[in-house]
Amino acid sequence: MKSKTHNGNGYANENGGGGGGGGGGSSSSPSPPRSPPRHSGVLHLRKRLRRTKSLSAGIMTRWSLRYFFLLPVVYLSGLLMCVGPFPFTFFIGHTPLPGSRYRSHEVFDHLWPEIDSDNSSFIELSSVWKYKRKLREKKPCSNLTDLHHEHFVSPGLNGFLIVEANGGLNQQRSAICNAVAVAGLLNAILVIPHFEFHNVWKDPSEFGDIYDEDHFISTLDGYVKVVKELPEAIMERHNYNMTNITSIRVEAWAPVSYYLGVVHPILQKEGVIRIAPFANRLAMSVPPHIQFLRCLTNYQALRFSSSISALAENLVYRMSEKSSRTDGKYIAVHLRFEEDMVAFSCCIYDGGKAEKLEMDSARERGWRGKFKRKGRIVVPDLYRVNGKCPLTPLEVGMMLRGMGFNNSTSIYLASGKIYHAEKYLAPLIKMFPNLYTKESLATTDELAPFMGYSSQLAALDYTVCLFSEVFVTTQGGNFPHFLMGHRRFLYGGHAKTIIPDKRKLVVLFENTTISWSALKDQMDDMLSESDRKGIMVPRVRKINRKTSVYTYPLPECRCLQESLVNKTIDHNVDIPDNYSLQQNKSLNR
Repeated sequence: MKSKTHNGNGYANENGGGGGGGGGGSSSSPSPPRSPPRHSGVLHLRKRLRRTKSLSAGIMTRWSLRYFFLLPVVYLSGLLMCVGPFPFTFFIGHTPLPGSRYRSHEVFDHLWPEIDSDNSSFIELSSVWKYKRKLREKKPCSNLTDLHHEHFVSPGLNGFLIVEANGGLNQQRSAICNAVAVAGLLNAILVIPHFEFHNVWKDPSEFGDIYDEDHFISTLDGYVKVVKELPEAIMERHNYNMTNITSIRVEAWAPVSYYLGVVHPILQKEGVIRIAPFANRLAMSVPPHIQFLRCLTNYQALRFSSSISALAENLVYRMSEKSSRTDGKYIAVHLRFEEDMVAFSCCIYDGGKAEKLEMDSARERGWRGKFKRKGRIVVPDLYRVNGKCPLTPLEVGMMLRGMGFNNSTSIYLASGKIYHAEKYLAPLIKMFPNLYTKESLATTDELAPFMGYSSQLAALDYTVCLFSEVFVTTQGGNFPHFLMGHRRFLYGGHAKTIIPDKRKLVVLFENTTISWSALKDQMDDMLSESDRKGIMVPRVRKINRKTSVYTYPLPECRCLQESLVNKTIDHNVDIPDNYSLQQNKSLNR
């Protein structure tokens, strides 16, 4: 808008002034006497300047008209910069942009004979990660006992903090870690977080159903005081109604200054406060001792409940047994191709009118008209070109086979109920016969207590993915971000994760004439780039962190990591003894 105002007003006024000056020379009044010779050079210069100004004004007049017609082009250029490649086919019906159409099934049919016969690209899972992170000189870790006494001598002096965590398993996990950090910041007593019920996840689980409450409380003891419920006297004072307690709505990513300047005085006055909702309500940049609380909570205090841990141990053990051909090593794939995810993405695959009707119905059930609101434009081909569409099982399979994993590789599939599984899973099983899920590894009786509890089922997937040799993420979200960070914590800073370049994949998977060798070359480059990014450690100066400490736990969590290794204790989950030893060894590599 500034450029439009500048062009419309500034240049127009300048042009008008220049024209008036030029017209004054046509007057019939006698010419003034010539200036003295000694000033002739100055007069000549002034005349040149006036002619130049008049010429410039004329040019600007013509250019202002051109700007009028160029403004729409400038606007569209700005739109391109904001949202990426724009589907001009929406307006003019030309050939679609590369990658905007789902043709992966056609590419698979074209390449399958070569994929099926290619056994030359076997990758040893133990040697997939060929890059070694160069460790910089590190400051010695301070004694954690000293940290106790320096910052957390008398925790909980200022009152009680109540938070209500929303979202799925890992969004709730983020809220819990942030709640502990805020409690430490305010020197408050934290009440075990309450989980909100969501109409998409439909999981009524409470904290104790997913995590070990007693372990959580004892681990944080000395840093942050945690209680299971408010004292009777406080509940009586508020008529046993939580809604009578002062509630504060905090903006997302609120800085430390807000909590100390606004929330802290209210807590001191009231003695108890509620913050709801509580997802992402604390900035990533916080003082080091508060960041330590996030590390301590995420990697030591949050341990899954005994029922989840027991079955998770068995799943990890059985997955290792199934992977005997690869020395117990396996790949875990987090596949986001459930009906609700496909519906939410608004992407189009190959189901035609039937798929559209199903997706419209699913969107209405889950989000009640959100996608039909006035002004909302849904452009599926734009989403696909920009890499926003969930990968199908077929696309994941072609990518992994192209990267060099052959059909004897064992894969654990972490997912909810796959959309039209009988159709979309078939090609993946064809490429990787050794494909397993929690449903195939566990008995019906073992899974029965968890059915209908999406967060508890996600906790089982989380554990099996955590201890895989390779983790593949396909759609982003809190689940892979927390897993990548946890794996960086376990593997000394390396995520050991494959992150597909989906903008590149959609173009490759639309080319129905691509050769298998050409696709393999592209996938090899993608694997190398993914591994390079997996060893990245953000540069954190003092407390100025811009990235998520849950995705990139180093350097702040390094001292806790070393402390845990020295004590040879397991990390967050109960796993078989041989796995605990294996992971501790990997940290010392």
